[in-house]
Amino acid sequence: MFISYAGFMPEPELRHLTTLAAVADEGSFGRAAVRLGYTQSTVSQQIAALEKAVGGGVFDRPGGPKPVRITPLGAVVLAHGRELLAKAEAMAAAVDRFKAGEGRIDIGTFQSVSNVILPLVVRRLHDEHPGCDIRLFEEETDQPHVREVDLTFFDGRAEGAVEHLKLLDDPYLLVARRGTFPDGPVRLAQLDGAPIVAPPPICDQVRVEQTFARRGVAPRIVFRTTGNETVLSMVRAGLGSAVLPRLTVHGAEVGSDDLLCTHELRPALPPREIFLLWQADRTHSPLVARAIQIAVDVTSKIAVNTAVL
Repeated sequence: MFISYAGFMPEPELRHLTTLAAVADEGSFGRAAVRLGYTQSTVSQQIAALEKAVGGGVFDRPGGPKPVRITPLGAVVLAHGRELLAKAEAMAAAVDRFKAGEGRIDIGTFQSVSNVILPLVVRRLHDEHPGCDIRLFEEETDQPHVREVDLTFFDGRAEGAVEHLKLLDDPYLLVARRGTFPDGPVRLAQLDGAPIVAPPPICDQVRVEQTFARRGVAPRIVFRTTGNETVLSMVRAGLGSAVLPRLTVHGAEVGSDDLLCTHELRPALPPREIFLLWQADRTHSPLVARAIQIAVDVTSKIAVNTAVL
């Protein structure tokens, strides 16, 4: 089947150009047929269709044992035809790589996920698909920019046409300078008026502070910072304690820190929920689909490993 080209002539099909190149390379219709796995009559038919498409002969056929000779018109068609065939092969190879997961993936993230979960996801993606292009974007925001990435990790649900896959519950712990509280759980009431180092009131921190308020507890926030390491540094310095998700505590290896200790809270705060989000109307590439599977597997193991700090 021909496609209208330039409004006045049909466009050669790729199979005709493939046959043209084979005849030119082999010097005969018979050898081209063997190379392509065609009959010689099929090769003749395809060259005839090509000549009809371009409006002239592409080969001189001297007959007998002499090789066919490409015509000046045929040389022009062959030169451009090879370019088209190369592009078609490159496209086919790119599609194969895409289907095999060798594409690009853009992932949104935030601090504790970047520190604990994402390195494991990235490592497995690279191990399985060494040629993949992984691009990461970290931000702390109330509403993630889901449309701008393939997937994003977020500590909550997002508004609009967004798919939500819950990965894990992330309980809150109290991190304090050693000796500030007796060993064991700490009652929420003990934090009323106590100095606290805290993140800014965005994302799940808002829910934490609302829970304190509902329970009649008003910690004295002495410093806010977006950096988890800065929060812990201030706790080490004795500025105050901090209420942090278990994933953050685990990633900072607080359990091996001689200056810090962790306490469960009684009653417990509602855990932070970590989701994987993506635009609802978006079709996943194989690489993105595999990244989702890996994220689920990684977080399920992390949930078990961090249960006891």
